[in-house]
Amino acid sequence: MPEVKLTAELRTEFGKGAARRIRRAHKVPAVLYGHGTAPIHISLPGHETLLALRTANALLSIEVNGNSQLALPKQVQRDPLKHTIEHVDLVIVRRGEKVTVDVAVHIDGEAAPETLVVVDHNSVPIEAEATRIPQQIVVSVEGLPPGTQILARDLQLPDGSSIDLDPETLIVNVTNAQTAEALEAELAEAEAAAGIEPTMAAAAEPTPDEAPAESESA
Repeated sequence: MPEVKLTAELRTEFGKGAARRIRRAHKVPAVLYGHGTAPIHISLPGHETLLALRTANALLSIEVNGNSQLALPKQVQRDPLKHTIEHVDLVIVRRGEKVTVDVAVHIDGEAAPETLVVVDHNSVPIEAEATRIPQQIVVSVEGLPPGTQILARDLQLPDGSSIDLDPETLIVNVTNAQTAEALEAELAEAEAAAGIEPTMAAAAEPTPDEAPAESESA
């Protein structure tokens, strides 16, 4: 994964008021820590940080006062409405050091007709060098028949990486697609178990009698 370079500024003011002023200046308050060092409070350029953190486990090269530190995002706080970044916790890493991070599982291809692909784990914990973290783990289901199970031990990992899961952990399960009839039967069974009366179709309205013929005038 390529490094993303960000130039940071040291923070000397703290608290909610100071954080608001930093955000109004289109910057992001952050803290950099790890490897036994004292936490370093910094502010990052807002737009560049937002772009960098669109990639999971982004490897950041943070330059502070002429010194560079490699770091990974540990925690990112976002505004739920504006989707802007409120604060970032960054953990310092070293080249060659191994870290464990969650990596997304990406499903590729289409399984055999009339099958359903069930993903039990959308991400998996991977141990890898900090500078060689995969962006995703690709799982191909192309043409797989129902009954196929892909376990943790079946995942194709980059060289030097390992998965921090029991090898028999189910990741992807290919099953027969449920028919409409089976789905209706399952729903009816669930309703019966819950004591819900089945919904009856509205009775058809009776066909109105033909209007009586007009009586002949006398």
